[in-house]
Amino acid sequence: MKKTLALLTATGMALTMLAGCGGGSSSTAASSEAASSEAVSSEAASSEAAPAAEEGQILNIWCWNDEFQSRFNDYYPGVKEVAADKSTTTLDNGITVKWTINPNENNNYQNKLDEALLKQDSAADDDKIDIFLIEADYALKYVDSPYTMDVKELGLTDADLADQYQYTRDIVTVDGVQKGTTWQATPGLFAYRRSIAKDVLGTDDPAEVQEALSDWDKFNAVAEQAAAKGYKMLSGYDDSYRTFSNNVSAGWVDGTTVKVDPNIMSWVDQTKTYTDKGYNNKTSLWSDGWAADQGPDGKVFGFFYSTWGINFTLLGNSLETPTSEGGKEEVGNGIYGDYAVCQGPQPYYWGGTWICAATGTDNAATVCDVMKQLTCNADIMKQITIDTQDYTNSQSAMNAIAEDPDFGSDFLGGQNHIALFAEVAPTIDMSNAGPYDQGCNETFQSCMKDYFDGAVDLETAKANFEDQIKVKYPELTAVEWPAAE
Repeated sequence: MKKTLALLTATGMALTMLAGCGGGSSSTAASSEAASSEAVSSEAASSEAAPAAEEGQILNIWCWNDEFQSRFNDYYPGVKEVAADKSTTTLDNGITVKWTINPNENNNYQNKLDEALLKQDSAADDDKIDIFLIEADYALKYVDSPYTMDVKELGLTDADLADQYQYTRDIVTVDGVQKGTTWQATPGLFAYRRSIAKDVLGTDDPAEVQEALSDWDKFNAVAEQAAAKGYKMLSGYDDSYRTFSNNVSAGWVDGTTVKVDPNIMSWVDQTKTYTDKGYNNKTSLWSDGWAADQGPDGKVFGFFYSTWGINFTLLGNSLETPTSEGGKEEVGNGIYGDYAVCQGPQPYYWGGTWICAATGTDNAATVCDVMKQLTCNADIMKQITIDTQDYTNSQSAMNAIAEDPDFGSDFLGGQNHIALFAEVAPTIDMSNAGPYDQGCNETFQSCMKDYFDGAVDLETAKANFEDQIKVKYPELTAVEWPAAE
């Protein structure tokens, strides 16, 4: 693990437990959308205010962007007032939420979080971190440390958590202890251009497109068909990576040995073939070229995306005139309405954000209520999905929307994508997740990019991975590759 983590886990810290989960609050949610929901308003009215006198006056929340901040301000029933600059949120129990947002770039968020957690036990009560957010790729770094609290010690019960997708609990569970919770579930699908599918396959119907893409052999065959019509099947090198890395037979590391799974090498083989045959555009994830391929001038058949990616990233990239420049999210602006989704060749997930209670918090009751309302309340979960089309962590709520004949996404041509996500989410298996996932995945993709670009041969790319991963994780002593077929 990173040196900061080694220092974190070695330092240790006494666990200070305060009151268990008290009722949250009595005000309605801050957003007009959430306020319009009778279910959310009813929940707010039934909650009892946690007495501020028993808790700290400042609730410090650390995150890397404003996604959770917006979910909190719009849907947590205890919100009374939000500052104009959004730096603080006032709750109706008298507590002030102070937001600390450090962007992710160059590991900035984790570095600053680690520094703050090392000082947690000596910090003044109102300076202590109470809640911090983590991502799937590095979840175990914090979950398997003394700096996160057992959600059941906070006050959440098995009944509270029972409606959540199991994988969202497994990823933040160590030795049977769950140390985080999330409002999201992030199953993945394949988002394709309807107009290109019609040209290549003669149909844009999701069921028929799925049949044409239901395994990798079929997917590759369609890539050849698309190329003959002047299209790229994928934009770049990284697009299909998660579908392979989420379907490995074992984790990255066994003891002190990195074991590269055969399925990871299948991604290498496929991506090299696509590159050499012109089936992709040689872009990299999050690059300008990759984003442009999703827009009006793009000639790419489709993109692997999980729940958040469709409504937060793909939609924005599809617009000719961005909303920041006065454009509207409607048919006629770019290729809005020209995408649809199908399950694709393999089930997978991508990403997700978890809420952790920091050990030493002096706001345990409020932290518990935040977790309970924003991750265990089916009515609030359902309202978030209705308002934002994000996929939330409530099986009952998502199944209800999946079965709703009137629910659909205008962006996806009226398709009820929640129904497809609801089929994939229960199949997600986190048993092979490990603390080295982020570093191994990122380093492997980076080294193989040189191979795809033609800068090095495969053996050199593999040797570069071996060298770099041992520098990143000095405790790892060897790298084993699967036998060549």
